[in-house]
Amino acid sequence: MGASVDDLIRAALADRDPDGPSRWRAIAALQERGDLETFTAARRLCAGATAAERVLGVDILGELGCDRPYTDKTIPVLRYLAASEDDTSVLYSVLIAFGHLRDPRALPSVIELSTHPEVTVRYGAAYALPNILGRPADPTGLAALRRLAADPDEDVADWASLGIALAGGHADDVRRQVLDP
Repeated sequence: MGASVDDLIRAALADRDPDGPSRWRAIAALQERGDLETFTAARRLCAGATAAERVLGVDILGELGCDRPYTDKTIPVLRYLAASEDDTSVLYSVLIAFGHLRDPRALPSVIELSTHPEVTVRYGAAYALPNILGRPADPTGLAALRRLAADPDEDVADWASLGIALAGGHADDVRRQVLDP
């Protein structure tokens, strides 16, 4: 039998590096479980006292279970954080999770954060938007991508430009919207 949910959470929180291998091994093990116990623990972390706890909760929820069985319960949690959170590392993780979940219900939150003053948040929005535009692609989401494609930060602009190119594959009318604003 593998480690408990609590043990995996403690291991992830012990690794202070947000990209640390121990942290991500523990997160991957939690995501693979894909069960209600893990969902409940991750949701609880999203209300944690520290940004590290909230980021961990979001990172778990973003890819929990191979078929994302808790998406309907996860989207409201992430949308709440998107609207109420001040910490940019949490907002970035929320946006990446939205992108992984590929759910158009996240679109209003991502559009709102696409104008954030912090580059890491706009980068997260540029990553998320192409994944949640819907089919046919939402024109307001495409407008946000166009705005991000002109961002002064090169990485943000590159991701948004890629997103526009990917959105062009959704439908011919999307291509016209992107090319002829």
